[in-house]
Amino acid sequence: MELTRRRFIAATPLSAMGLLSAATGLSLLAPGTAKASTSARDKHREPLEDFIYDIENGSEGWSGAGGTAKEATVEEFPVSQSIAGVLMTLKPGAFRELHWHSIAAEWAYVLEGRVRTTVISPDGSSSTDVFEVGDIWYFPKGHGHCLECLGDKTCKFILGFDSGHFSEFGTFSLTDWISHTNPGILSHNMHSNVLANQPARELYIGTGKIVTLPREPYINPDIPEGTSAHKFRMEADGILQNYAGGYTKLVSSKEFPIQTTLTALRMNIEPGAMRAMHWHPNADEWQYVMSGEGRVTIFGSHGRVKAMSYNQGKVAFIKQGYGHFIENTGKETLKLVVLFNSPVYEEVALNTWLNANPPQLIADHFGITVDQATSLVKGGSGIF
Repeated sequence: MELTRRRFIAATPLSAMGLLSAATGLSLLAPGTAKASTSARDKHREPLEDFIYDIENGSEGWSGAGGTAKEATVEEFPVSQSIAGVLMTLKPGAFRELHWHSIAAEWAYVLEGRVRTTVISPDGSSSTDVFEVGDIWYFPKGHGHCLECLGDKTCKFILGFDSGHFSEFGTFSLTDWISHTNPGILSHNMHSNVLANQPARELYIGTGKIVTLPREPYINPDIPEGTSAHKFRMEADGILQNYAGGYTKLVSSKEFPIQTTLTALRMNIEPGAMRAMHWHPNADEWQYVMSGEGRVTIFGSHGRVKAMSYNQGKVAFIKQGYGHFIENTGKETLKLVVLFNSPVYEEVALNTWLNANPPQLIADHFGITVDQATSLVKGGSGIF
């Protein structure tokens, strides 16, 4: 029987292959395979990037009489390619001027105080809502909107955008456009010359009278009220999942239909507890630390593991598919606001995966007994 090259290789021990190759000068691999394989392996073993950034103290940001804004885009936080964040405060009487975003939708979670928003939709309808601590909003890309501090206490909120390349300081602002338009054109467009002599500036965060009413009449009372809900009471109505070591509250597009590009999660991890080892097959994960101290450990394949600590005011970013877990390393509850760049939530828990396989297979993986493999059923998911 003819001994073909394929049969010869299949019947030859790997150690003998190396000797044969050295002795004959023949390569048992396709031309260029060894070089390509080594190059790819080295590339995949590049060190993992830093994945935590101090949004509160990491950059100068913007500060004025009406409030502050500090952001984490790819410029400040290179690993976070798909989600950008802004931490903003507005003092009583202050407002984030009328504006829109051309490349990203806006999501927000209220941390302190109360916020009144107005948003215009492409169909010409407008919506006004009041947001309190624990509420979230979502404004689709391109929808014009304004944010106002409601009442006599400063408000604070974390903003999330579904593009890491978005910059809060590159938005399309009303005053910027008006002040850089020919006065004659403005007068013709508005049938009025009251805005014809505006100084060439962008207001960004302005100040005015303290707003106390949840809603006020529009300049044109015939503007229709919008029918799309931009508000969701996350703390009150998020899908609650209790665990031994904490809880989560989930808001996806199923619960909040207008939120079409993101899923939001509020997570509490109690002292000594951990968020179990898992990964997300469909989304990157972005976290903001509301309070507490913790440590995130990620696994990026090829033996690459990296752990970083964080506390209040810091953000973390975990790439899609990367294994990870979170530990509460402090003495108080670790409270997180989490975003995923997908309208639906998916996760695969390590313990669930192991338990979904035959015990003999798992025993063979790790060189343990079947009884030992069977004991893995005790491992849980979630927070414990």
